Amino acid sequence: MKAMVLKHPAPIETSPLELCEVSLPEPAAGEIRVRVEACGICRTDLHVIEAELPPQRADLIPGHQVVGVVDACGPGSQRFAAGTRVGIAWLRSTCGVCPYCRDGRENLCPNARFTGYHANGGYAEYAVVREDFAYTVSPNLTPAEATPLLCAGIIGFRALRRAEVRPGCRLGLYGFGSSAHIAIQVALHWGCTVYVMTRGEQHQQLARDMGAAWAGAAEAIPPDRLDSAILFAPAGELVLPALAALDQGGTLALAGIYLSDVPALNYERHLFHEKNLRSVTANTRQDGEDLLRVAAEIPIRPHTTLFSLADANRALQQLKGDGIQGSGVLVPGRG
Repeated sequence: MKAMVLKHPAPIETSPLELCEVSLPEPAAGEIRVRVEACGICRTDLHVIEAELPPQRADLIPGHQVVGVVDACGPGSQRFAAGTRVGIAWLRSTCGVCPYCRDGRENLCPNARFTGYHANGGYAEYAVVREDFAYTVSPNLTPAEATPLLCAGIIGFRALRRAEVRPGCRLGLYGFGSSAHIAIQVALHWGCTVYVMTRGEQHQQLARDMGAAWAGAAEAIPPDRLDSAILFAPAGELVLPALAALDQGGTLALAGIYLSDVPALNYERHLFHEKNLRSVTANTRQDGEDLLRVAAEIPIRPHTTLFSLADANRALQQLKGDGIQGSGVLVPGRG
């Protein structure tokens, strides 16, 4: 099969992913093999490729927003019939026995493994995954539309929860990439007033077009105090203006797996009056199931830009330069 392989981490500007012919993966006991129809690209992929996350293995196939059709089932696999459309997400496996797993917080499992990081992902024509970590994908979405829900969507949904977003509240979104443009649809569905702070007039205009009450520059001060805020951009310096924009008792959630250093905080301005600062670490499978259910209710319609598998380097270069509106998606077989 064809796959885009990372042999050595390097800046994406050097086009480190190589189009290779690799062996077709065989599903082990309890696993399924998926013929990939589409795989979303993500800033986490950039963090892996550029070694901002510590490298875990050689000759890695990245990608963790995978949608495709079950092609083969390993011994004992019975959850999905051949031909079923499923999704593969970032969280690939957990131990199931640690205190976090037993307490419903499997996203904190110290033995968790992740797709496109510890194991090969979806920048390929086929991928394998444990059947109990795969998701059923609604037939009402195209494969490309479904891909960003599997990471950007799930993390955005967990971030909404971590930020204590309530129906009707005033919510600020810092950064307006793939995850934020899904989160805003959920927030508006809940009756929230949404303010977006992000780089680039194109992103600001997309936010307005999608229903934001106001959109401005990344460090701009929104016109109203915020009850909740989510930082999607991997820019630690934005923590300060986001905390300063919160109303008393407000909560800021940091949604990225990577964040540049946060400058020194001023206690009175940034944290006093019971403001809360929280991180977001991966997701549980329940987060994924809940997001996919809400997505079908709304329904969420992600904005996507399609690329061929061979164009993965170019797609990620555009992502790094904020050149993609919504979500970039790789489509194997696309010319």
